Amino acid sequence: MTTEFPPLPNGPEFNAEFDGAISDLKTDTAALNGDAKDKEQKEAVIDAGLRSLDHYKRALPKWRYDLRQQALPLIRWETPYLAWLQVKLRSPALDSYFAITANLGTHTFFMIGLPIMFWCGFSSFGKGLVHILASGVFFTGFIKDFFSLPRPLSPPLHRITMSGSAALEYGFPSTHSANAVSVAVYAVLCLRSPDNAFQPNTKSALEALSYFYAISIVLGRLYCGMHGFVDVFIGSIMGAVITLVEFYYGPPLELYLQQNGWSAVITAVLTIIVLVRVHPEPADDCPCFDDSVCFAGVMIGLEVGTWHFTQSPFAAIPFDLHALGWAAVILRVLFGVFVVFVWREVAKPTMLKTLPHIFRLIETWGLSLPRRFFMPASEYKNIPLRLKVDNVLPSVSDLPNLITAVRHPRRGRSVSIGPQSAADAYETLAYRERRRKESNASLRSKASIQELGKDRTAHSSAVNSKQQKPSDFEKQMGEGTVVVSPMNSKKENDEPELYIGQHDELGEKEVFSKLVKPRVRYDVEVITKLVVYAGIAWFAVEGVPILFEFIPGLGAGHLQPR
Repeated sequence: MTTEFPPLPNGPEFNAEFDGAISDLKTDTAALNGDAKDKEQKEAVIDAGLRSLDHYKRALPKWRYDLRQQALPLIRWETPYLAWLQVKLRSPALDSYFAITANLGTHTFFMIGLPIMFWCGFSSFGKGLVHILASGVFFTGFIKDFFSLPRPLSPPLHRITMSGSAALEYGFPSTHSANAVSVAVYAVLCLRSPDNAFQPNTKSALEALSYFYAISIVLGRLYCGMHGFVDVFIGSIMGAVITLVEFYYGPPLELYLQQNGWSAVITAVLTIIVLVRVHPEPADDCPCFDDSVCFAGVMIGLEVGTWHFTQSPFAAIPFDLHALGWAAVILRVLFGVFVVFVWREVAKPTMLKTLPHIFRLIETWGLSLPRRFFMPASEYKNIPLRLKVDNVLPSVSDLPNLITAVRHPRRGRSVSIGPQSAADAYETLAYRERRRKESNASLRSKASIQELGKDRTAHSSAVNSKQQKPSDFEKQMGEGTVVVSPMNSKKENDEPELYIGQHDELGEKEVFSKLVKPRVRYDVEVITKLVVYAGIAWFAVEGVPILFEFIPGLGAGHLQPR
């Protein structure tokens, strides 16, 4: 089968043709004339490819690069076993199930669901969940950017997901696993607490549901090809440790904040800001930092809001489902969600419009704190007001797509084969270079052409056989289609352009295009996210509960005995 692709955009004109295996890539240049120029071009491509193999050595400090190199063999070792497991288990039903249930471990799911806890009488449990989830997202993102480790290679893995942005992140450790395990462990600890008033049968059912939820999410990350064994194991350990710290040390810390007034709260806020500032710089343009900043903002708003709310008389008004009725409770939730979305839709464009002027003034004083991959205010004039600055909480314009994804889950699910991010592409190139060196060494050791032919025949039959072994999938690693641009088309930062070939299993088509990188990010986005998400948390824990008491039919204060 032969698949042809259109000329590559931007830069020299490549005509790519796949004939047979995806690794058999042939490139020729229509823009150059003569054999000599063609030879020079090919040499330039090889040189650029070799230069890209040193990407992480140049992008990371030596001590971080050395740690990354020590961890990388684990990711490569487990990939064939993951592919073998995926082939053994895959079915259309499981594809849909694990792709859909993965949404139950996302930031979006928790950001929409957690505020409801504070509006329906579960403030203490809700605050504990916010602490463990925000900590899990922040610290897994911290480690992801620190190590800059890729996800397991595709091919041989097929990646099944309903989120296009997830593949742009690094793989180690798994944030989904940390979130799921932390929630399950926290739920089990609360259910087993002596203060829990649930009936024994109810406790057992909820505990079983917690275990099933965690196991389903963790196994789903392996099944969907998004993470490896090491990713989910370390992510799960982190989630459990974070929960144990919150469950046993959270209440004493809460008491300390309440007893020491504004000084303790300000100290907590400054600590969170410092953690944001020391977040490691990634080697690639990874969106992990964006998620960490959003949840840091949530923590700031949560601590300020809960501390101030407990000082007000509104904190003494209990939630009573029987007195309010289900209709009033549903209206409370709808009103609260409406307020949160209005705040986000108003605050975000306002911040993006006003902050650049302030940042330019700060730059003139020499006080700016530049971060890699973020454009300083002095280098741009305006920011698009409808800019999508994060993937944590959907905007109003995203709601129709979310509803469609829920009603027709197969439409939102994609099954992709091939590199999807810069980390994927660089790992594919690195593994391909390793295989090339091993192949050259093997060729030199062959006794005859007949022996080489036997090896190739054995490899072909093993790949096409139904009885595949993990070692057969190892032979497919590094076969993802990545083309490196020649030296004369390199970018300003001395990095070559990367082009990838990707096969969409659902659409039954192959795409060959320049590597899709995250959008341009602006320096003001960090402060914007901190303010917007701090405001969301404040409205959830203080603003909306107070507004309830001023809206007829939503408040519970008038139901209390005088």
